[in-house]
Amino acid sequence: MSAGLFALLDDIAALARVAAASLDDIAAGAAKAGSKTVAVVVDDAAVTPQYVSGITPKRELPIIWSITKGSLRNKFIFILPAILVLSQFLPWTLPFLLILGGSYLAYEGAHKIIEKLTPGTKHKAPALIQGPEAEKEIIKSATTTDFILSAEIMVIALNEVTDMPFVQRLAVLAIVALAITALVYGVVALIVKADDAGLALTHKESRGMQKIGALILRTMPKVMTALTVIGTIAMLWVGGHIVLAQLAEVGFATPYEALHRITEPVLAAAGGAVAWLVDTVISALIGLIWGAIIAGVMHLIPRKKTTDHQPIHLDQVQVVLETDVEDKR
Repeated sequence: MSAGLFALLDDIAALARVAAASLDDIAAGAAKAGSKTVAVVVDDAAVTPQYVSGITPKRELPIIWSITKGSLRNKFIFILPAILVLSQFLPWTLPFLLILGGSYLAYEGAHKIIEKLTPGTKHKAPALIQGPEAEKEIIKSATTTDFILSAEIMVIALNEVTDMPFVQRLAVLAIVALAITALVYGVVALIVKADDAGLALTHKESRGMQKIGALILRTMPKVMTALTVIGTIAMLWVGGHIVLAQLAEVGFATPYEALHRITEPVLAAAGGAVAWLVDTVISALIGLIWGAIIAGVMHLIPRKKTTDHQPIHLDQVQVVLETDVEDKR
């Protein structure tokens, strides 16, 4: 009897060790996969605040929460099942999906730079949008944008864990989806409400609180500008590197091998940090060139003119924040 009990306890201990090892693998896989999505995460965090510009302050957080729920639906109902099926039964499609995703990132980054450098480019100021119908349009537009960015995040994450068993792969991607969504929209909520917090602090009796509030009000437009710049550079870098690496996966390895021939001597002479920087700069330049080509092609495609309200571009977020602060004063 006791021998059977000890054998059972040994089996339970062995299962516990296997489960612990599996959890370690999942945690490591989630960390690895999540780190590769940083460019899209930064861009997502920079894009979303534009959708609540001009909204009554008390409606900002409810709208962000609705967009967050839409993002979770995008990831768990549509994107995650689709990419898991592809990775299980059609894994050869993943490099092509990544090339498309990398091209999208490169295009977005290049397009923002081209707009910034083009003389006479004008952007509409955001309309003051209020009411349930307008809110539905905001949420729909933001959720559509989120779908594109979320798809890119999940495909990049999947590419890091394709060698894992199916169940572990599912667990890693679910963790990444939850963590990225919480991170992005948590940061967005902080950004959107930061000026309200700063304004409230300026009305405190304490001079110290007033100075902190004034500092927040002065700093937030600069934070959004910095976030936009970092997001653009990161998109070009990650987009260019993805395209190079995945072209090598589908048989066109010459550009990727050329990059390695440049970085390997740098690695030997100056170390990993400098080699990484060189790799990053070259990948970003390639992303800029490739993105500019796509932007040029897109510019040649005729489009229907529309009078619908268009969300402002990222480089106008600073103006929006400054306008909102002045209105609240």
